[in-house]
Amino acid sequence: MEKDPAFYDFIKDGNRAFKGWDFSFLTETGRTSSSVLSWSYGSMAIPLTRNTDCMLDMGTGGGEFLSLLHPITASVFATEGYEPNVAIAKERLEPLGVQVTFIEDDNNLPFADNQFSLILNRHESYSPFELRRILNKQGVFLTQQVGGSDCAEINKALGVPVNGDFSEWNLQLVTEELENHDFQIVFAKEEFPVTRFYDIGALIYYLHAISWQVPGFSVSKYEHKLFDIHQDIQKNGYFEARQHRFIVKARKI
Repeated sequence: MEKDPAFYDFIKDGNRAFKGWDFSFLTETGRTSSSVLSWSYGSMAIPLTRNTDCMLDMGTGGGEFLSLLHPITASVFATEGYEPNVAIAKERLEPLGVQVTFIEDDNNLPFADNQFSLILNRHESYSPFELRRILNKQGVFLTQQVGGSDCAEINKALGVPVNGDFSEWNLQLVTEELENHDFQIVFAKEEFPVTRFYDIGALIYYLHAISWQVPGFSVSKYEHKLFDIHQDIQKNGYFEARQHRFIVKARKI
Protein backbone atom coordinates (compact mmCIF):
# COMPACT_ATOMS: atom_id res chain seq x y z
CA MET A 1 0.00 0.00 0.00
CA GLU A 2 1.36 3.43 -0.92
CA LYS A 3 1.85 5.39 2.27
CA ASP A 4 -0.25 8.51 2.62
CA PRO A 5 0.41 10.63 5.74
CA ALA A 6 -3.12 12.08 5.64
CA PHE A 7 -4.64 8.58 5.70
CA TYR A 8 -2.73 7.59 8.83
CA ASP A 9 -3.45 10.91 10.51
CA PHE A 10 -7.16 10.33 9.92
CA ILE A 11 -6.84 6.80 11.33
CA LYS A 12 -5.44 8.18 14.60
CA ASP A 13 -8.22 10.76 14.69
CA GLY A 14 -10.95 8.20 14.00
CA ASN A 15 -9.72 5.90 16.75
CA ARG A 16 -10.39 8.40 19.54
CA ALA A 17 -12.77 7.25 22.26
CA PHE A 18 -16.52 7.66 21.75
CA LYS A 19 -18.55 8.53 24.85
CA GLY A 20 -22.28 8.64 25.49
CA TRP A 21 -24.24 9.17 22.28
CA ASP A 22 -22.68 12.41 21.15
CA PHE A 23 -21.62 12.80 17.52
CA SER A 24 -20.86 16.52 17.76
CA PHE A 25 -17.17 15.74 17.17
CA LEU A 26 -18.21 14.93 13.58
CA THR A 27 -21.34 16.99 12.99
CA GLU A 28 -20.19 20.30 14.46
CA THR A 29 -16.99 20.20 12.43
CA GLY A 30 -18.88 19.42 9.22
CA ARG A 31 -17.07 16.12 8.71
CA THR A 32 -20.38 14.36 8.17
CA SER A 33 -23.74 15.60 6.94
CA SER A 34 -27.14 14.06 6.31
CA SER A 35 -30.11 15.11 4.23
CA VAL A 36 -33.16 16.09 6.26
CA LEU A 37 -36.17 13.98 7.15
CA SER A 38 -39.71 15.20 6.57
CA TRP A 39 -40.45 14.82 10.29
CA SER A 40 -38.73 15.86 13.52
CA TYR A 41 -38.63 13.31 16.32
CA GLY A 42 -37.91 16.09 18.80
CA SER A 43 -40.82 18.25 17.62
CA MET A 44 -43.13 15.27 17.99
CA ALA A 45 -41.76 14.34 21.42
CA ILE A 46 -41.88 17.76 23.10
CA PRO A 47 -45.70 18.24 23.21
CA LEU A 48 -46.09 14.66 24.42
CA THR A 49 -43.77 15.32 27.37
CA ARG A 50 -45.88 18.33 28.34
CA ASN A 51 -49.01 16.20 28.65
CA THR A 52 -47.87 13.21 30.67
CA ASP A 53 -47.62 12.38 34.35
CA CYS A 54 -45.05 9.60 34.10
CA MET A 55 -42.73 8.90 31.16
CA LEU A 56 -39.85 6.66 30.12
CA ASP A 57 -37.00 7.33 27.70
CA MET A 58 -35.73 3.99 26.41
CA GLY A 59 -32.09 3.82 25.36
CA THR A 60 -31.21 7.26 26.62
CA GLY A 61 -27.52 6.94 25.68
CA GLY A 62 -25.69 9.55 27.70
CA GLY A 63 -28.96 11.43 28.27
CA GLU A 64 -28.10 14.00 25.60
CA PHE A 65 -31.54 14.18 23.96
CA LEU A 66 -33.65 13.78 27.10
CA SER A 67 -31.78 16.56 28.91
CA LEU A 68 -32.74 18.97 26.12
CA LEU A 69 -36.46 18.28 26.65
CA HIS A 70 -36.46 19.71 30.17
CA PRO A 71 -38.14 21.19 32.05
CA ILE A 72 -40.58 18.28 32.31
CA THR A 73 -43.01 18.30 35.23
CA ALA A 74 -43.78 14.57 34.99
CA SER A 75 -41.97 11.77 36.77
CA VAL A 76 -39.22 10.80 34.32
CA PHE A 77 -37.36 7.51 34.02
CA ALA A 78 -34.66 6.45 31.56
CA THR A 79 -33.06 3.15 30.61
CA GLU A 80 -29.73 2.40 28.97
CA GLY A 81 -28.38 -0.97 27.86
CA TYR A 82 -24.77 0.01 27.13
CA GLU A 83 -23.12 0.02 30.54
CA PRO A 84 -20.38 2.62 29.85
CA ASN A 85 -23.13 5.14 29.05
CA VAL A 86 -24.98 4.68 32.34
CA ALA A 87 -22.61 6.77 34.47
CA ILE A 88 -22.65 9.52 31.82
CA ALA A 89 -26.46 9.48 31.73
CA LYS A 90 -26.73 9.57 35.52
CA GLU A 91 -24.35 12.51 35.77
CA ARG A 92 -26.36 14.46 33.21
CA LEU A 93 -29.91 13.42 34.13
CA GLU A 94 -30.09 12.78 37.87
CA PRO A 95 -29.69 16.50 38.71
CA LEU A 96 -32.83 16.97 36.58
CA GLY A 97 -34.74 14.44 38.68
CA VAL A 98 -34.54 11.58 36.16
CA GLN A 99 -34.12 8.03 37.46
CA VAL A 100 -31.65 6.17 35.23
CA THR A 101 -31.61 2.36 35.14
CA PHE A 102 -29.19 -0.04 33.46
CA ILE A 103 -31.04 -2.86 31.68
CA GLU A 104 -29.84 -6.04 30.02
CA ASP A 105 -33.12 -7.61 28.90
CA ASP A 106 -35.80 -5.82 26.84
CA ASN A 107 -38.24 -8.55 27.86
CA ASN A 108 -37.97 -7.93 31.60
CA LEU A 109 -38.04 -4.24 32.43
CA PRO A 110 -37.96 -3.18 36.12
CA PHE A 111 -41.20 -1.23 35.99
CA ALA A 112 -44.75 -1.79 37.21
CA ASP A 113 -47.74 -2.68 35.06
CA ASN A 114 -49.44 0.42 33.58
CA GLN A 115 -46.75 2.70 35.04
CA PHE A 116 -46.23 5.08 32.10
CA SER A 117 -48.46 7.28 29.98
CA LEU A 118 -45.60 8.00 27.54
CA ILE A 119 -42.62 6.01 26.30
CA LEU A 120 -40.02 7.60 24.04
CA ASN A 121 -37.59 5.44 22.09
CA ARG A 122 -34.99 6.77 19.67
CA HIS A 123 -32.97 4.10 17.90
CA GLU A 124 -33.37 1.54 20.70
CA SER A 125 -34.58 -2.07 20.73
CA TYR A 126 -37.75 -2.97 22.62
CA SER A 127 -40.25 -5.72 23.34
CA PRO A 128 -43.84 -4.99 22.19
CA PHE A 129 -45.12 -7.22 24.99
CA GLU A 130 -43.24 -5.20 27.63
CA LEU A 131 -44.38 -1.93 26.05
CA ARG A 132 -47.97 -3.02 26.43
CA ARG A 133 -47.41 -4.17 30.00
CA ILE A 134 -45.82 -0.95 31.32
CA LEU A 135 -47.94 1.55 29.34
CA ASN A 136 -51.27 2.54 30.81
CA LYS A 137 -54.47 2.52 28.77
CA GLN A 138 -54.32 5.09 25.97
CA GLY A 139 -50.59 5.49 26.70
CA VAL A 140 -48.42 6.63 23.78
CA PHE A 141 -45.29 5.02 22.34
CA LEU A 142 -43.16 7.22 20.07
CA THR A 143 -40.18 5.61 18.37
CA GLN A 144 -37.75 6.53 15.63
CA GLN A 145 -35.84 3.52 14.37
CA VAL A 146 -32.85 2.75 12.17
CA GLY A 147 -33.95 0.37 9.42
CA GLY A 148 -32.18 -2.79 8.35
CA SER A 149 -30.72 -1.38 5.13
CA ASP A 150 -29.07 1.57 6.88
CA CYS A 151 -25.76 2.61 5.28
CA ALA A 152 -25.43 -0.67 3.39
CA GLU A 153 -22.98 1.08 1.05
CA ILE A 154 -20.42 1.05 3.89
CA ASN A 155 -20.67 -2.72 4.15
CA LYS A 156 -20.38 -3.08 0.39
CA ALA A 157 -17.28 -0.89 0.26
CA LEU A 158 -15.65 -2.95 3.03
CA GLY A 159 -16.66 -6.24 1.40
CA VAL A 160 -18.85 -7.49 4.24
CA PRO A 161 -22.57 -8.39 4.20
CA VAL A 162 -25.21 -6.27 5.88
CA ASN A 163 -25.77 -7.37 9.48
CA GLY A 164 -28.35 -10.14 9.19
CA ASP A 165 -29.66 -9.56 12.72
CA PHE A 166 -31.43 -6.40 11.55
CA SER A 167 -31.79 -6.79 7.77
CA GLU A 168 -35.59 -7.22 7.86
CA TRP A 169 -36.24 -4.38 10.30
CA ASN A 170 -38.55 -1.91 8.55
CA LEU A 171 -41.73 0.13 8.98
CA GLN A 172 -44.13 -2.56 7.80
CA LEU A 173 -42.75 -5.17 10.18
CA VAL A 174 -42.84 -2.80 13.16
CA THR A 175 -46.36 -1.48 12.58
CA GLU A 176 -47.75 -4.98 12.05
CA GLU A 177 -46.02 -6.19 15.21
CA LEU A 178 -47.43 -3.32 17.27
CA GLU A 179 -50.93 -3.82 15.88
CA ASN A 180 -50.69 -7.49 16.79
CA HIS A 181 -50.05 -6.37 20.38
CA ASP A 182 -53.17 -4.16 20.41
CA PHE A 183 -51.63 -0.81 19.56
CA GLN A 184 -53.32 1.70 17.29
CA ILE A 185 -50.93 3.29 14.78
CA VAL A 186 -51.44 7.07 14.95
CA PHE A 187 -48.59 8.10 12.64
CA ALA A 188 -45.99 6.19 10.63
CA LYS A 189 -43.47 7.17 7.98
CA GLU A 190 -40.30 5.77 6.42
CA GLU A 191 -37.54 7.54 4.48
CA PHE A 192 -34.03 7.01 3.13
CA PRO A 193 -31.93 10.17 3.58
CA VAL A 194 -28.38 10.40 2.29
CA THR A 195 -25.37 10.79 4.59
CA ARG A 196 -21.88 11.85 3.57
CA PHE A 197 -18.48 11.34 5.17
CA TYR A 198 -15.92 13.92 4.11
CA ASP A 199 -12.82 12.13 5.42
CA ILE A 200 -11.91 8.55 6.29
CA GLY A 201 -11.37 9.43 9.96
CA ALA A 202 -15.03 10.40 10.24
CA LEU A 203 -16.08 7.04 8.82
CA ILE A 204 -13.73 5.15 11.16
CA TYR A 205 -15.09 7.07 14.16
CA TYR A 206 -18.64 6.24 13.03
CA LEU A 207 -17.85 2.53 12.69
CA HIS A 208 -16.36 2.39 16.18
CA ALA A 209 -19.49 4.07 17.59
CA ILE A 210 -22.04 2.08 15.56
CA SER A 211 -20.49 -1.29 16.32
CA TRP A 212 -23.33 -3.30 14.78
CA GLN A 213 -22.82 -1.78 11.32
CA VAL A 214 -19.73 -3.96 10.77
CA PRO A 215 -19.41 -6.36 13.74
CA GLY A 216 -15.80 -6.92 14.72
CA PHE A 217 -14.62 -3.82 12.88
CA SER A 218 -11.00 -2.75 13.33
CA VAL A 219 -8.75 -0.57 11.22
CA SER A 220 -6.11 -3.28 10.93
CA LYS A 221 -8.67 -5.79 9.63
CA TYR A 222 -10.04 -3.45 6.93
CA GLU A 223 -7.05 -1.19 6.31
CA HIS A 224 -6.78 -1.90 2.58
CA LYS A 225 -10.50 -1.31 1.97
CA LEU A 226 -10.41 1.83 4.10
CA PHE A 227 -7.52 3.13 2.04
CA ASP A 228 -9.57 2.55 -1.13
CA ILE A 229 -12.41 4.59 0.39
CA HIS A 230 -9.91 7.26 1.44
CA GLN A 231 -8.70 7.54 -2.15
CA ASP A 232 -12.28 7.84 -3.40
CA ILE A 233 -12.91 10.65 -0.90
CA GLN A 234 -9.75 12.41 -2.03
CA LYS A 235 -11.01 12.19 -5.60
CA ASN A 236 -14.75 12.88 -5.15
CA GLY A 237 -14.80 14.91 -1.94
CA TYR A 238 -16.95 12.50 0.10
CA PHE A 239 -18.18 8.95 0.62
CA GLU A 240 -21.97 8.65 0.40
CA ALA A 241 -24.34 6.14 1.96
CA ARG A 242 -28.11 5.85 2.21
CA GLN A 243 -29.62 5.88 5.66
CA HIS A 244 -32.85 4.06 6.57
CA ARG A 245 -35.14 5.76 9.09
CA PHE A 246 -38.75 5.32 10.15
CA ILE A 247 -40.94 6.77 12.86
CA VAL A 248 -44.04 5.38 14.56
CA LYS A 249 -46.45 6.95 17.02
CA ALA A 250 -48.74 4.32 18.52
CA ARG A 251 -51.38 4.27 21.24
CA LYS A 252 -52.23 1.37 23.54
CA ILE A 253 -55.87 0.34 23.13
